[in-house]
Amino acid sequence: MDKFTRNYSIALVVILVGLGFWLFSANWNPRVSELNKVLEADPDLASYVYKFRVVDYDNGVAVISTPRSFDVPAMRYLEIVRPELAGKAQDDPAMIAAQQDLIKHQKRAQTLMLGQPDVERVDWRLDVRWLADHGVQVPSH
Repeated sequence: MDKFTRNYSIALVVILVGLGFWLFSANWNPRVSELNKVLEADPDLASYVYKFRVVDYDNGVAVISTPRSFDVPAMRYLEIVRPELAGKAQDDPAMIAAQQDLIKHQKRAQTLMLGQPDVERVDWRLDVRWLADHGVQVPSH
């Protein structure tokens, strides 16, 4: 290998390693991991079928994943995790109970986060990956 090729290769590796380190450090937030440990330690949330998790934390705002939104209603999610609900009406007692259970767990996750001294607000982000893994296409805007 000639001198130019060797130096070019070394410079390229240094640039790529530097870029990789910068991307890693820009996306790494240890507080997210700490907040997720709070959610994981809660026995009520740990026993629920969907695992709520903090996906971002910035300036007092914890962003938590959720399997429902205006684009993906709770009924669609519930039919996945509780197949016996498939085809039931929204006002069916079993569907209402399952929706209330989801709401209870979502509120529990929110309450745990707001109980942290540095969390002022909770925002929700649709868990597109979880939905895709379960065959649900999410409309893009």
